[in-house]
Amino acid sequence: MFPPCLNGWGSDAMNEVLINPLVPLPVILLAGTICALLLAFAFWRGLSGVWLRALATACVLSALANPSLQRETREPLNDIVIVALDQSASQDIADRSTQATQALDAIVTAVEARPNTDLRVIDVPDSADDQGTKLMSSLSQVLAEEPRARVAGIVAITDGVVHGLSATPDFPAPFHVLLTGRAQDWDRKLTVQDAPAFAILGEEVLLGLRLDDVGAVPNALANGRAVLDIAVDGGAPRRFEVPVGEDLQLPVTLPHGGMNVLQFSTPELDGELTAGNNTSVVQINGVRDRLRVLLVSGEPHAGERTWRNLLKSDSSVDLVHFTILRPPEKQDGVPIDELSLIAFPTRELFVEKIDEFDLIIFDRYKRRGILPTAYIDSIRTYVEQGGAVLIAAGPDFASADSIYRSPLADVLPARPTARVIEQGYLPQVSELGAKHPVTRGLTGANKGEQPPTWGRWFRQIEVEAERGQVVMTGVDDQPLLVLDRAGEGRVAQLASDQAWLWDRGFEGGGPQLELLRRLAHWMMKEPELEEETLTAEQDGDTLVITRRTLSDDVSDVVVTTPDGAEQTVTLSEVAPGQFEAVLEADEMGLYRLSDGKIDAVKAIGPAAPREFADTIATPDLLAPAVEKTQGGIVPIIDGVPRLRDVRVGRPASGRGWIGLTPRGAYQTTDVVLTSLVPAWLFLLLAAGLSVAAWLREGRRA
Repeated sequence: MFPPCLNGWGSDAMNEVLINPLVPLPVILLAGTICALLLAFAFWRGLSGVWLRALATACVLSALANPSLQRETREPLNDIVIVALDQSASQDIADRSTQATQALDAIVTAVEARPNTDLRVIDVPDSADDQGTKLMSSLSQVLAEEPRARVAGIVAITDGVVHGLSATPDFPAPFHVLLTGRAQDWDRKLTVQDAPAFAILGEEVLLGLRLDDVGAVPNALANGRAVLDIAVDGGAPRRFEVPVGEDLQLPVTLPHGGMNVLQFSTPELDGELTAGNNTSVVQINGVRDRLRVLLVSGEPHAGERTWRNLLKSDSSVDLVHFTILRPPEKQDGVPIDELSLIAFPTRELFVEKIDEFDLIIFDRYKRRGILPTAYIDSIRTYVEQGGAVLIAAGPDFASADSIYRSPLADVLPARPTARVIEQGYLPQVSELGAKHPVTRGLTGANKGEQPPTWGRWFRQIEVEAERGQVVMTGVDDQPLLVLDRAGEGRVAQLASDQAWLWDRGFEGGGPQLELLRRLAHWMMKEPELEEETLTAEQDGDTLVITRRTLSDDVSDVVVTTPDGAEQTVTLSEVAPGQFEAVLEADEMGLYRLSDGKIDAVKAIGPAAPREFADTIATPDLLAPAVEKTQGGIVPIIDGVPRLRDVRVGRPASGRGWIGLTPRGAYQTTDVVLTSLVPAWLFLLLAAGLSVAAWLREGRRA
């Protein structure tokens, strides 16, 4: 093949001489070899027409080789310059956004002034799930969509604090960084290093905390001390003075069960870059280690096993169960030391260790002189100071020995009438009970006029509810389950001892486990079973606000956003006793909610957003990728550099300029193949030369 050559037909055409053989090339080579041997033999014999024979052979072989001229019509393709604009949260700090906009405008103007050059501008926002600035992932995506052979250069306008550098692509052209920020920037940041998701109530938990001054820190802050404010659930903060630049272990004891929102903050200082990293919010769920329950059964009966099985099946409950088998009136003269029964430790349980229990259940208990009046008064005090008592009443509650006829009556909401009703009835959820979390939505309760789909009970103790909330009714809508608060504690009265019928599956059974478990946990103040609550849950970019109440209507909720703005939200009823509203919440931080009665807080976003973990602009992270392509890193504050053409492999940056590599890419639109010499002409020449050789050799002869 002859070397290609250009002609003067224009820049859009390319001419190339090539071999287009009429027969397979090996055949031509074989024929050429045979002809060369014959010519060599003729030369050895001294034939005078050898050179003519050689020319004739060359013509034949050339005809077979068929040399042709290929002409390509080419359409030049524009070079592509890619500009990646960092639009993450850190770019909103100080005047970085303005710097980036000015740099982008200058680059756009410069590229548009270049001939045969297209511009691709991509925005790099914050990544989802707090993954930071995924600059390299964005560049990899756009390079996959563009012909790499046309890319003349890549320019990133950023503060240099990027993430996911492992996704750095193999750049086909010089990569440059125009760096926002200023050399004199400095900042103070607060970081929560270690915060558990759960913590046990009453026990200290250690939080890892650190305050750092970074950047060009002023000399006035050389003392290394800072102010730290700590607030719980949006309350008044407590102020401390802590060292800067040291890891701190902060002991914290959660004030209540459920979600606890802890806010740590340090005041903004004059001159610091941003206050966006001066606050960190941590949410810790407070849980009880173990719920201690004391179950006192006044006598053996079928229902005590129901209570025992329920409480034993709950892994979070520690149960202490006593059944009184030998009341004082049954004295048969047998000495105590000869009995196998355990003496009821009344003083230990109801005086010395009563505060260790979260709930005390009296199941068919009646006064028999086992608990002196002073001990029962101790139980009343226990309730008023935050304890819980549940009375599962049997016929004993209506008798003269009723536990109601004791100091405990001061905290019991329902008074017995001394009547015991012995007839079949269906326990019903009251209108108020349909709103109460203990009985709301019980399996089989039904709504409207439909009776419940559970079995009947056959005994009810008639009581008169003097206070509290009647959440279930029995015969003739009389109170069956009454709940109340007494002082700081809680009291519940179940005016029947036949919940065990449900447990045995009588007439299909019923939701005894569901009901009794809810009841026990409500009395132990589990947050999810509170009647009056105001909560908020994040759902994507929205905040679902839920108000649970026993009232028929609720007030509007005032929401204070992280930036201090207030919005009034109207709630709509979605279920009995439950009202909801949805609020757009695209801003990260602490949201405060109040309806005038209940206050709540909700933290949106991570404890410390990744974009504000490092706020000082830096060239260090992108330097390896820039050096690999011989690009440059230029602070925008020093001026936007000029664009200059550079050859492949040459340094692509210098003082006041950055380079682009022209690619010279083209698209072939047409190809024309033309033989240089017609085959018949080669054959005619070969014949003429052969005749000339014959005549010359014949004349010599």
